[in-house]
Amino acid sequence: MVAAWLLPEPANSNMITIMSDIWSEIFSKAPVRSFDRGASVFRRADPVRNAYFVRDGAVDLVRTQADGGTLTLHRAWQGTLLAEASLFADRYHCDGITDAPTQLAILPRAQALRALEDNATAMVALSQSAREVQALRTRLEVRALKTIRARLEAYLDLYGEPDRGGWVRVADWIGVTPAALYRELAKRRG
Repeated sequence: MVAAWLLPEPANSNMITIMSDIWSEIFSKAPVRSFDRGASVFRRADPVRNAYFVRDGAVDLVRTQADGGTLTLHRAWQGTLLAEASLFADRYHCDGITDAPTQLAILPRAQALRALEDNATAMVALSQSAREVQALRTRLEVRALKTIRARLEAYLDLYGEPDRGGWVRVADWIGVTPAALYRELAKRRG
């Protein structure tokens, strides 16, 4: 599983409050379904048919790795959308598993997208949130790679070589010490 510091509870900020209010309004008349802790809301490769708003509890977005381990990509808390980036995909890219007894308001995907089209603030916030989640998922997937070589190659494929003096930031991004990264770089050059 991912380190706890990567999955903080949401901070109290004006934007989170505004977005929670907008989502609450959009999902105000949606039916609510209760899930026990550990229940599956959806599975990887399931078709995306609904939008989910967490009324109470928490849902983890989890991906099973090739070696059988799991990686928690994101946690949706009370007052947030679940797997919001999936609204723009055909199928889920991970599993949605409840981390506590959870209540979800559920709208058909098309209805949720129409509501977002009618609310520019919600659409901008959703777009920003989806980009942030996608960036975090990418970083977590790179960090889950077994070797420094594989992590470095993945980073370089995504972003290319950093500017002069930027290797320390690359080491942090891929989750290794600068010394370990420099040893790997020396192997590649030697």
